[in-house]
Amino acid sequence: MATKSIAAPFRITQGKRFRLKDYDPAASSDLTSKDQAAEALQSGVARLSQLQDKLYADNRWAVLLIFQAMDAAGKDSVIKHVLSGINPLGCQVYAFKAPSPVELDHDFLWRTTLCLPERGRIGIFNRSYYEEVLAVRVNPDLLRAERLPPVRGDLWKQRFEDINAYERHLTRNGTVIRKFFLHVSRDEQRKRFLERLEQPEKYWKFSAADVAVRQQWDDYMAAYEQTIRHTSSPEAPWYVVPADKKWFTRLVVSEAINDALESLNLRYPKLDPAQRKQREAARALLAAEDD
Repeated sequence: MATKSIAAPFRITQGKRFRLKDYDPAASSDLTSKDQAAEALQSGVARLSQLQDKLYADNRWAVLLIFQAMDAAGKDSVIKHVLSGINPLGCQVYAFKAPSPVELDHDFLWRTTLCLPERGRIGIFNRSYYEEVLAVRVNPDLLRAERLPPVRGDLWKQRFEDINAYERHLTRNGTVIRKFFLHVSRDEQRKRFLERLEQPEKYWKFSAADVAVRQQWDDYMAAYEQTIRHTSSPEAPWYVVPADKKWFTRLVVSEAINDALESLNLRYPKLDPAQRKQREAARALLAAEDD
């Protein structure tokens, strides 16, 4: 099954005309079979494993994957399944919760900057600095807690500008950025919340705060639309990934990551003359041990 372009319809590089209502959370393109999707995902996991090995050996690029979503959209599940085949030594995962007092005493990009991936690594942000134009925008109390000096002009426009400049800086210095909004419907979220309340093995996932946030659904959707509209770019695109069908969500994310890595034309480093000489000397020493 050809899946090379399956992520393309969900990729946003120019946000000016972006409207969230144009993207169906239940979409699955032309795929109707979970078995087909599972087979394609397995192939994608193996492909990612090979690409990550080259990324690590090449040691020129870093990859930053950002996941944003409403609760129960499946961020943890996507990370678990899509990245199941990679070497943990070359991967760093960070889940950003409410900021600490120390973090609140710094600018809004500080705490995530400390966690950026090194060259040769894949960094995963489960939530990110985008919370500063999403949750903070929807909840004024969070903004007040930051104790900002007086702001002249539109704070959110300024933060969008700061994020765009920040991502340009990272890109120019070798960090490949891909951003994923897992777009779950309100009905599907309700269904998943009920599962968490009714299945003992999922009790731990539920928080009363999740229901409170659900009451702000429209505000969050408006914030996501504005954020994607103002921070999409060719070098740091958003993917608005349908999230009502987990099997399709995982496949789209897998394809998007693999496409990004393949665009780097990664290769294993070639030995220079001095290194080849060292290799031959080492080979000779090891061969002599048989004598």
